[in-house]
Amino acid sequence: MLPFFDILVIVIYFLLISGLGYYYSKRQKNTEDFFRGGQRIPFWAAGISIFGTALSPITFMAIPAKTYSTDWSYFLLNMSIFLSLPLVILLFIPYYRQKKLNTPYEYLEIRFSSIIRLLGSCCFILYQIGRIGVILFLPSIALNLVTGVDIFLCIALMGGVSLIYTLMGGIEAVIWTDVVQVFVLMGGVSLSLILIIIDIENGFSGIIEQAKIYGKFNAFDLTFSLKEPTVWVMLFGGFFINLTTYGTDHTMVQRYLVTPTQKEAQKSLWIGALLTIPATFIFFFMGTALFVFYQVNPSALNNNFINNDAIFPWYIVSQLPGGVSGILIAAIFAAAMSSLSSSMNSGAASFSADVYDRYGFVWHKDPLKMARWTTLCIGMMGILFALFMATADIKSLWDQFNKILGLIFGSLGGVFMLGLLTKKANTKGVLIGIVVSFTIQLIISFQQSVHLLMYAATGMISCFISGYFGSLLFKSK
Repeated sequence: MLPFFDILVIVIYFLLISGLGYYYSKRQKNTEDFFRGGQRIPFWAAGISIFGTALSPITFMAIPAKTYSTDWSYFLLNMSIFLSLPLVILLFIPYYRQKKLNTPYEYLEIRFSSIIRLLGSCCFILYQIGRIGVILFLPSIALNLVTGVDIFLCIALMGGVSLIYTLMGGIEAVIWTDVVQVFVLMGGVSLSLILIIIDIENGFSGIIEQAKIYGKFNAFDLTFSLKEPTVWVMLFGGFFINLTTYGTDHTMVQRYLVTPTQKEAQKSLWIGALLTIPATFIFFFMGTALFVFYQVNPSALNNNFINNDAIFPWYIVSQLPGGVSGILIAAIFAAAMSSLSSSMNSGAASFSADVYDRYGFVWHKDPLKMARWTTLCIGMMGILFALFMATADIKSLWDQFNKILGLIFGSLGGVFMLGLLTKKANTKGVLIGIVVSFTIQLIISFQQSVHLLMYAATGMISCFISGYFGSLLFKSK
């Protein structure tokens, strides 16, 4: 069980976040406020929110765990955002802003048809429900392992508080709580890194020397292979992953629509990307420092139940003093909640614009109340999915779910590029492209022909090529 001071820190944090939701609830007059913040969000806050949305608790724990057990091979994956950044800034953001779109999937109807728009939106909404589930489930497993706190309580706390402030304050509450949560998250991990450096003999230089002996800083595998985490996979695969994520995923696109001007939207993306640089160094070095710490103090590692994914939380609860460990646990909650609230609000925004408004449903006379009901439903489905995984003790379901939807999203990225870069692409050709791409992706995944990080690239390229030639078979309007 957690010490009293840790519990107190976490309770204060939850109260602060809920208070922000209540404060911004007074400014929610319509769906324009609820989903776009009345376009009154400053660019720097939107940029921090972009960074916070991308930084999930899986990242918070997985990156230190990965560098703890291996090396810095995945370092360039985070840096690859700068390869796709110019294309998103010059191609996607201007179009979304100038056409005053509510979601990126609205573009798919403008360019192709309502069927393509509905397909894109439904894939996105289902993905967000699954994403909510895993973001709740996986960190709850780690916290349960190292603290003994009930896994269902972890899921209920993170999911419940996130849903409350998202329901009350809409996207404004989501973004401003993201700002607070990023400071908590990065402040917590930075404090932890400082303390671990102090604990090790010769401090920073001691960690460097020890890590070099074990080859922990290897980051550039120049072997020409698409099956291993080589430089080519990190850069090429990362380019397409980031292009799809930052160009077509509404959790990111929504941030481009909340600022007063297009120029500020573009600046917000730069801020989100630039924050990735120090964060990547901090998280990767944290994993290396943990490796050195447990090499020097092997008795501090409980090998009976600790797996690599829980190595950072284990250090937090076993080595840090009461209160300080509470801050770090709050940081794990912060990483989760910034992603959860984004998925809830953006999923509801997509349903509202792409399904409810588009097809003229009138389930509720008040659009704002309908938006809140939709947010509640999506949030609850995600929470129930997490509880189901915890009850059934399913640990691999998300891997398969994520793989299948990842394959689909690779194809979806190809659809956007067909629309933006060609004139001959049409609905029938695009549907051919999606089917062909998905078939190719399934074959690749079963045969493990390429590394998992290449799926976005193979999906987008195969959809683009087959969709273009498929379109030539039909007359385009």
